[in-house]
Amino acid sequence: MSTSLDEEDTRALAGREVALIDILDRLLQGGVVLAGDLVLSIADVDLVRIDLRAVIAPVDAEHPAPPLL
Repeated sequence: MSTSLDEEDTRALAGREVALIDILDRLLQGGVVLAGDLVLSIADVDLVRIDLRAVIAPVDAEHPAPPLL
């Protein structure tokens, strides 16, 4: 499965406005992996560092959510 929009999807989206909820719905149908780093520094001194690693996947009968601790 490709993680990017194919050429047909790109052409279909090019001429219309798309709501944020529609984009999120489409992304979450297959799941999303988010990864990023944020560093706040002053004078080359790192003050805050945030590393983000998240996997967001749909929950359905076939793949139930894990129990809460």
